[in-house]
Amino acid sequence: MGHHHHEREDEISQGRLLLTFLMNIIITVVETIGGLLSGSLSLISDALHNFSDGAAIVISYFAIKLSGRAKDFKYTFGLKRAQIIAAIINASVLVAISIYLFKEAFVRLVSPEPVAGFTMIWVALIGLAANVIGTLLLRKGAKGNMNIRSSYLHLLSDALSSVGVVIGGLLIYFEKIYWVDPVLTILISVYILKESFEILKEALKIVMMASPPNISLNEIKKVLESIDGIKNIHHVHIWQLDERDVHFEAHAETPDLKISETDKILSKIKEILSHEFGINHVTIQFECDLCEVKEMV
Repeated sequence: MGHHHHEREDEISQGRLLLTFLMNIIITVVETIGGLLSGSLSLISDALHNFSDGAAIVISYFAIKLSGRAKDFKYTFGLKRAQIIAAIINASVLVAISIYLFKEAFVRLVSPEPVAGFTMIWVALIGLAANVIGTLLLRKGAKGNMNIRSSYLHLLSDALSSVGVVIGGLLIYFEKIYWVDPVLTILISVYILKESFEILKEALKIVMMASPPNISLNEIKKVLESIDGIKNIHHVHIWQLDERDVHFEAHAETPDLKISETDKILSKIKEILSHEFGINHVTIQFECDLCEVKEMV
């Protein structure tokens, strides 16, 4: 049931990604033209963000397609980590764009240039409308999927960027405060950097097979060793294949039991790990005084 539920969610996400992609291509063209005509760096940076949104959405779309492929003899886990890799690529692109915009904004602060505030305002409003629609389309899927969340962050950062550009355009049009344009670019870039690093950190932990942060190995050991028949749990490994699949393997020392008796213990272990810790793939090696070293990891 859960597997089919996730498949349905991915299908919905794919449709919304394609619709959002089309909107971003249109807005990128409009904002690029508007930025060149008005001389606004923040408007051009917004267009650049929108272009990166389009690329991010394409990457996310194909990552979902790949992750849905069945397992085979070459990829025995399937290609589920395609979405984690997509999240890393998208977040890395955002970091690179933010660094570039820092540089451009600094140049504009040192040497301010006139900006056509009226054009800047209207083009930014069009971009804002498209980005708000895009964030609403991807918001639900972003909650439980790092890949979609990386694309959602692209769109959210653009929506915030567009708000900033509109405010900046108003200040430029009415007050002739031209330095507000690069300052807004810097503030938006700082926010994007922060959010991008959070996604990168989370995704890289999964790639490096770190233990999920919400699961305590000591607590697992304590609970499993309370099961009748288990003397000791050791050589424990726990990792995430992606955001949904948590794998656990360990050696379980028992008395000299029949296989049918260890099957009953295994059923208890799986039930406990699933209900109490959210672990959905369990491999246990039962043994009777086999390992000399019985450390946790």
